[in-house]
Amino acid sequence: MPPEMVRVRSGVGTALVLWRGDPGGVGREHHVEWIVDEDMTWASNTTPAASASSAVGEEGDRLVLRGRLSLAGDKAAFLEVGGSQVLFDLADPLPPDGADGTWVEVRVRRDSVSLWPYQV
Repeated sequence: MPPEMVRVRSGVGTALVLWRGDPGGVGREHHVEWIVDEDMTWASNTTPAASASSAVGEEGDRLVLRGRLSLAGDKAAFLEVGGSQVLFDLADPLPPDGADGTWVEVRVRRDSVSLWPYQV
């Protein structure tokens, strides 16, 4: 069964994403893992944020995540969004020197983002 689009609600915003859990779990509260299948590309889908606060939202067919960037090396990065960490692969062009620890916005295709439920 293909995944369905669901509206995720968090303390920092809402967005429509793919649900990878049990279809019977839709509409319930879950702890989730965010999976993004689109690379973070500086000055293309990733830019410095105008605001130093976490946010989840939509812009057309794009999901917008605003958070604090943490470069992990090995072409990987974490984006801290509202207390959660979202892992990204990095693609060229890479973030510039000094970008680690700054606030950024990442705009990715909605269908490249999925949520997987887990239990704490």
